[in-house]
Amino acid sequence: MVSAGKFPAGTEPGAGNGRLGDGPVMIFGDQPLPLYPYRSSARTLNGVCGLLLVVALLCLFGADLAVYPVDPWQELGRIGQGLLLPRWDEPVVLIEAVGQTVAFALLAVAISAPLGLLLSMLFRWRLVRLLCASVRSVHELFWGLIFMQLYGLSATTGLLAILVPFAGVFAKVFAEIFEQQSRDPELTLAPGLNPFKRYLYTLIPQAWPALLSYTRYRFECALRSSAILGFIGLPTLGFHLETAFKQGQYAEAGALLWAFLLLIATIRFWVRPRLIPFYMILAIWLLPETVGFSNSGYFWQFISQDIWPRALREGDLAGALDWYGQMFSEQVWPGLVQTLLLTQIALVLTGLVVLLVYPLATRSMAGAVMRWPGRFLLLVLRSTPEMILAFVFMLLCGPSGLPAVLALALHNGGLIAFLVANASDAEHGSRQERPDEPKGLLRYAYIETPRRFPAMLAFLFYRWEVILRESAIMGILGIATLGFYIDSAFEEIRYDRAFLLIAVTALLNVLVDSLSRRLRRLTQAESVRQPDSSCLKME
Repeated sequence: MVSAGKFPAGTEPGAGNGRLGDGPVMIFGDQPLPLYPYRSSARTLNGVCGLLLVVALLCLFGADLAVYPVDPWQELGRIGQGLLLPRWDEPVVLIEAVGQTVAFALLAVAISAPLGLLLSMLFRWRLVRLLCASVRSVHELFWGLIFMQLYGLSATTGLLAILVPFAGVFAKVFAEIFEQQSRDPELTLAPGLNPFKRYLYTLIPQAWPALLSYTRYRFECALRSSAILGFIGLPTLGFHLETAFKQGQYAEAGALLWAFLLLIATIRFWVRPRLIPFYMILAIWLLPETVGFSNSGYFWQFISQDIWPRALREGDLAGALDWYGQMFSEQVWPGLVQTLLLTQIALVLTGLVVLLVYPLATRSMAGAVMRWPGRFLLLVLRSTPEMILAFVFMLLCGPSGLPAVLALALHNGGLIAFLVANASDAEHGSRQERPDEPKGLLRYAYIETPRRFPAMLAFLFYRWEVILRESAIMGILGIATLGFYIDSAFEEIRYDRAFLLIAVTALLNVLVDSLSRRLRRLTQAESVRQPDSSCLKME
């Protein structure tokens, strides 16, 4: 939990102008976040953490966390050998898979970022906010399954699956970044000037560093999304990874994983503004051809007939109510319960992972040299998509909810620990250490963790909605969450069932996002300060 600790000079409660979170901030998830929100009281934080822990313990009794009788050590040894001795006999295929993974991500971000910027200028309208909340609440894989019914296994399906939810995310984040900017420059503009010109001349120039920083971060997210689109058949790295794991070809799987980690780790070196036009042209050329069919003319029939139950289309209200009742009892409720149970367990386990691993990557505790192995560990955890981690754990533990919980906790724990470690290093480099400051476990327990805990908890709440979406999508691997029933509905060409289940998933995400906002407000983890662009870089 949280114990009393010392505050850096000038950041103690009440320092500065008295506003909450007065100090450096970082863009995370969907808005600026304070690195040192010290006004959160230990009692409130402990109460919230205790509640989450109790809920997670209660969830253990209902979640499907069975470990099936397999020989994990032999399989784990083969996987480890494949990672240590990777091999790929067809380099052209590997290069194409990497290129197509980057192509989907780059083009999707290039389209969704300007679209999100435009929507952010209209975000004051309730209809725009509802639209953005709806599209970003549906996971990219679910969007992929939807668009696959219209466009087949095509470039259009892959691009739309990423850019549609990303546009909603960009709109929300950009709007909140704009809210952090000063309104004083607007006083110099003529009255009655077009609102878009006001953004162009005042808010966008102020927020430009933060907008670019967040766009770079979303590009990394898009690479992960592009990779896992291979699980539904698109020819990205995920397609070859799933095939290699299913066939037990762990050396090939190791080569693919190392290629993806190298891709993520070197983003800062190969993503250069002057090279973006060349990358865009190359990305268009690398997009795959359509496999199966492409029937965009089917769109109207799909949204007006196929996604609605037959009884409702025929005006049979009683029959429609019976259909919805049967769906709720047989699929919605079981999938909903398992999704929520796994989410809450993974959320608390994520926090424990953060507390365990973030010291390994900090200069103040691991040292200037020994922190690099810890940072490499965090790179692996945060860069490997949850679906891939869950797939590996399923080989070891069998098809239950346990692989999903472990995968979600490790990936999100690695991401949050990376941010917490960065915050620790930023403070360590900007302040003079006292000679009598404790070292080792005492420093961890009485200085570092109390300082980092409020921000860590805020990061955890930001990831809550993401963990929920990922828990649902784990059903594609056979885990009995909402995604399992959605995937089954698409396989049976029962689009009415799939639409209902996806709508329930989206509504659940909106509710959890609202609850996480309330908890962040309760723990006083919100920032009202204009962001310092020097602290916005995620890498």
